Amino acid sequence: MTTVTQHAEQLSTTTLLRFATAGSVDDGKSTLVGRLLHDSKSVLTDQLEAVAHASRNRGQEAPDLALLTDGLRAEREQGITIDVAYRYFATPRRRFILADTPGHVQYTRNMVTGASTAELAVVLVDARNGVVEQTRRHAAVAALLRVPHVVLAVNKMDLVDYAEPVFAAIAEEFTAYAASLGVPEITAIPISALAGDNVVEPSAHMDWYGGPTVLEHLETVPVSHDLTACHARFPVQYVIRPQTAEHPDYRGYAGQIAAGAFRVGEAVTVLPSGRTSTIAGIDALGESIDIAWAPQSVTIRLADDIDVSRGDLIAPADDAPAVTQDVEATVCHVADQPLAVGQRVLLKHTTRTVKAIVKDIPSRLTLDDLSQHPAPGRLVANDIGRVVVRTAEPLALDAYADSRRTGSFLLIDPADGTTLTAGMAGEAFAAAAPGAETTAADDAEWDF
Repeated sequence: MTTVTQHAEQLSTTTLLRFATAGSVDDGKSTLVGRLLHDSKSVLTDQLEAVAHASRNRGQEAPDLALLTDGLRAEREQGITIDVAYRYFATPRRRFILADTPGHVQYTRNMVTGASTAELAVVLVDARNGVVEQTRRHAAVAALLRVPHVVLAVNKMDLVDYAEPVFAAIAEEFTAYAASLGVPEITAIPISALAGDNVVEPSAHMDWYGGPTVLEHLETVPVSHDLTACHARFPVQYVIRPQTAEHPDYRGYAGQIAAGAFRVGEAVTVLPSGRTSTIAGIDALGESIDIAWAPQSVTIRLADDIDVSRGDLIAPADDAPAVTQDVEATVCHVADQPLAVGQRVLLKHTTRTVKAIVKDIPSRLTLDDLSQHPAPGRLVANDIGRVVVRTAEPLALDAYADSRRTGSFLLIDPADGTTLTAGMAGEAFAAAAPGAETTAADDAEWDF
């Protein structure tokens, strides 16, 4: 019992890292994740036995660690990842939520789902093939989603005799590309997921590499979950009016604080109406509190009886976002059906859904050289492009660079509710800063 208590206390004091894996098909993502879970002692005995049994049925002598994450029958039969597989594990230093995303081009949209909340992305590259188009696509998605840390894992080094020049060439090409997208930090690590080199334990075959293993980097990379420093935003999810004998005049606005903090007595603006009031009270878990911060779910009471409904946004009066009906954004198109100019859609932003029309598609991104293909007319599955959308009602939209929560939106097919695109308001990529941090190892000889 003491051991369980100590373990619970240990987990409560460790930080949480959300990360996603990506890369081209057969680059070894699922094997890397399986090796990471196995070598960090995060796999239960019965899970290992099930994997060993499934491997024997496929004629393999050694357990195929990729089966730890490839859970769908179609995935195991084809030896590929189709769906986003989420895994939760912990070490004494940190807790992890992992999204193992597919590598096939037709499932790139799943990577958008997996990386949308990630603080780090691990992009795998087969050392034999180098940087391919899908590698560049995943790097572009990570940059668009403003993932702050990217790890380049050059896998299958055992198949190129652990050659340092092979790793150096791939790392140089990828880091130059990712840095041009504005990725703030890139760390390159040579690994062999199958053999376990530099995944959890340092490799005995690559003494020329002096940097961290994958797990060591995951455990030590700095992450910040402090949303209280962001612009305060509270999307209203539900209006609470009991109208009972005990609470005849109670009117509260319930939801989850998207960012920042709210205090009793603070002047606020309700958008898109623009009406102002003061926070009279904040209720959480049946008790009144003086201050609440993201990501708490609370009920806010206002001093004035003004019209507030689901989809409205409460923000500080002196720090409210601009309201607009013309949305310019970069989108990742995720549906099989194309998105065309003139198409009528629904736009879902936080808790608000409004009618909209696609007024223009100015460009589509060409991943080979990051050029913009002008006026494509439409976007097809897995395309990344710029769109201009006109909404029927005003929206209080932040730039995605300022807030991943209130700067993102979805375009939805009004006929059947299919999600068409994932949108990020504002500029597409962060500016490529001259001081963008790029590391491949601690050795001074790495100059890229």
